[in-house]
Amino acid sequence: MKILFVGDVVGNIGLKTVETYLPQIKQKVKPQLTIVNGENANGGKGIKVDDYQRIQVAGADVVSGGNHSWDKREILDFIDDPKKNILRPYNFSGDNVPGRGVIEKKVNQKKVYIINMQGTALMQPLDNPFLAFDKLLPTLDKDAVKFVDFHAETTSEKIATAKYLTGRVAAVVGTHTHVQTNDARVFDKKTAYLTDVGMTGSYDGILGVKDEPIITRFLTQRPTKFDVDEDGRMQIGFCVIDINDQTNYARSIKNYVISPDNQSFLTF
Repeated sequence: MKILFVGDVVGNIGLKTVETYLPQIKQKVKPQLTIVNGENANGGKGIKVDDYQRIQVAGADVVSGGNHSWDKREILDFIDDPKKNILRPYNFSGDNVPGRGVIEKKVNQKKVYIINMQGTALMQPLDNPFLAFDKLLPTLDKDAVKFVDFHAETTSEKIATAKYLTGRVAAVVGTHTHVQTNDARVFDKKTAYLTDVGMTGSYDGILGVKDEPIITRFLTQRPTKFDVDEDGRMQIGFCVIDINDQTNYARSIKNYVISPDNQSFLTF
């Protein structure tokens, strides 16, 4: 089984990038499951139903979320729809939080759980993700593949989480920081790991938004309004994880970026 995971879609340019490149990527990779993080799809913060539908039509089986999942109130109109395969972080407190932190899919007659969890280091104080995993994993089918989108700020928390989950899940892939890291590996020949899969959107902005407000903020130390760099050139960050259906663990993980300066994936 191959799982294709695409990093944070930022703004309308990110949606256009997914529509442009995801069908080509899927044609080459031939994944059995495609997951796309869409929490920044609408103006860089949040997601609306039209954004979800564009990502889904482009080829996503599941759309995951993060700390911006709730930024568009309209998400409450569709996040509980069982026909919509959209996730929000599992570790929001309380029993009445809308949406799901886990989605179950059937791939090659194999059960697959896609888990969305959010870190707490330098982020809002959600439930402890380590303890949340301890609570969640025993409730899931042992004979199933488990993929984790870990939406977190710090590298140390991401690596620590992957180490903690080694042998308990098939993959832990980081999102949120928008810059793809070069540390794809498999821990103990079981759990695939990548600190950050990168982003999908403007190649020319700063983490997907326009340069000027970011630079002004650093110069003045005053708040500025961030706008998505909708006029930039396109980039897409993603990874491919090969799963052994017999063991439910990862054989390999490979990370890629397609950008104006790197078209190699499209040519081999």
